[in-house]
Amino acid sequence: MTTEHSPLPEGNSGHTRRKFLAGTGAAAGALALSPATRASAAASGKRVAVLGGGVSGLSAAHELAERGYAVTVYEYYDVLGGKARSMDVPGTASGGRKALPGEHGFRFFPGFYRNLPDTMRRIPFPGSANGVHGNLRNATEELFARSSGRPDLHFPLRRATTPPAPGDITPSWIRDQILSVLDLGTRLPAHEVAYFADRLLVHLTSCDARREGQWEKVAWWDFIRADDMSEEYRTLLGIGQTRNLVATRAEVASTRTVGRVIIEALILWGLLGRGLDGDADIDRVLNAPTSEAWIDPWETHLRSMGVEFVLGTQVREVLCDGGRVTGVRVSARDGGQERTVTADHYVSAMPVEHARTTWGRALRAADPQLVRCDALQTDWMTGVMFYLRTPTPVVHGHINCLDSPWSVTGIGQAQFWDVRDFSRDYGDGRAHDCLSAIISEWDKPGILYGKTAKECTKDEIVAELWAQLKDALNDSGRTTLTDEDRLGWFMDPAVTGLGGPEPRNREQLLIHPTGTLYNRPSARTEVPNFFLAGDYVRTDVDLATMEGANESARRAVNALLDADNSDAERCNIWELYRPPEMEPLKRVDEVRYRLGLPNTFDLG
Repeated sequence: MTTEHSPLPEGNSGHTRRKFLAGTGAAAGALALSPATRASAAASGKRVAVLGGGVSGLSAAHELAERGYAVTVYEYYDVLGGKARSMDVPGTASGGRKALPGEHGFRFFPGFYRNLPDTMRRIPFPGSANGVHGNLRNATEELFARSSGRPDLHFPLRRATTPPAPGDITPSWIRDQILSVLDLGTRLPAHEVAYFADRLLVHLTSCDARREGQWEKVAWWDFIRADDMSEEYRTLLGIGQTRNLVATRAEVASTRTVGRVIIEALILWGLLGRGLDGDADIDRVLNAPTSEAWIDPWETHLRSMGVEFVLGTQVREVLCDGGRVTGVRVSARDGGQERTVTADHYVSAMPVEHARTTWGRALRAADPQLVRCDALQTDWMTGVMFYLRTPTPVVHGHINCLDSPWSVTGIGQAQFWDVRDFSRDYGDGRAHDCLSAIISEWDKPGILYGKTAKECTKDEIVAELWAQLKDALNDSGRTTLTDEDRLGWFMDPAVTGLGGPEPRNREQLLIHPTGTLYNRPSARTEVPNFFLAGDYVRTDVDLATMEGANESARRAVNALLDADNSDAERCNIWELYRPPEMEPLKRVDEVRYRLGLPNTFDLG
């Protein structure tokens, strides 16, 4: 075993780090400092090893580099971005075009994201005063596609043109809005619609203590009494809002998480234009493949600030002695000789299923919250890209196939790529669109083979998924998917062993069954030079998202600055919108909760 230090930059290396002055963090471009100034700033900075180059790791590196720290990022893959990155489809480039773009699953940026968009504004992009943030495009509609002749549900996603004035939002007004939305095209019985509206009022007016102490322990399925309702109710308001969107089952998903993030922040306040990022609508996507529009410019910007990247590296163990991290054992991804890298501070920014395998006994003994992370659960949520001969946008936004047994969602991507011509820029010129679909349910039988997705081979998964998409979309009158139109497909290579006894997925998603909140760690640990970043860390957004990953990195950097007694400006942290009209009712509920009484609107 050899020992090495995280490399310090050389003044003439071209990768020097610059001191980012307090108060300039929102600037879109880098400061025009001379090489000597940048080298001087870097020489005075302490060294930080960031373990993982996904969204949380890159976010932490960004904030640290702006504050003069010498940062080295260690990443398992040969490229950066984690699950957010896009990937070339091997062997598809010809005629001077780029390879067809593939991905883990489509990326979307809900309007309630505010931490991540702030970072995106600070990543320079040619021709954009707002950095890569200028590459975001609003999706204007969503299709809830039904099968077996059921009418589709088609909703516009633009924020209210005349948002409610301060003070207009009352419980009765909210109830009326919910009733009006659910009455549009659904076959929900009136009494079920009324009951659901009342349940949302219960959550909206519940105090924080009740949400954490009561609703975190109650499954969304039980909270909305799905077992006692119609199949339409269970499909639309149970499964469709949990399994299809965040790969977690309504039967076990925490009511606090579903109600607070999906129902309130994403849907209700988004449609009302409250708590959104600037002029964003409820949903946004990028105008090109993720790495082109975001990750690659981010890497370029971080390198310009002197951040070093060590790719193809697997973290083996975080070493702890005397209550401090003393180094990290790493090796090449495919094995080989191990070495130990050292720094002044360490930020673990890997997904929880990988991070916790690197925490040895000494580290776990130093902070019990690391042990609790073993109880956090992950599940499969992976996409398949279909490359089509003809443009097939379906709708200008996302598609939710409500009746698909595999909880399929999707989006036609080329319609948003206004800076690209798909057939001119990608592949061999025959493909004109990419229909990106995601499978969220891998453990229920499909409609072709009667097998779960995990039991199928890759070819069977593709055939089954295509059949479920056709089943949902071909009778809608909006589009017709044909086998002749499909040129090819791509699935994330992180999924292996399909059709065999041990299928594996290296890139899983944190899910949120009841009680998850109690096992989520804080960014600050009891080890003074060790910090956590990742979408499993406790954040205000409380959901496995890119926003949560970015917020966790900000919290980790702030904790590091505190530990360093740094006078650098702390990272801004935006929390989810809290309508002031609900606060008096929440204060009443806090008293009732302390007295052991139910919420005012909770009639059982």
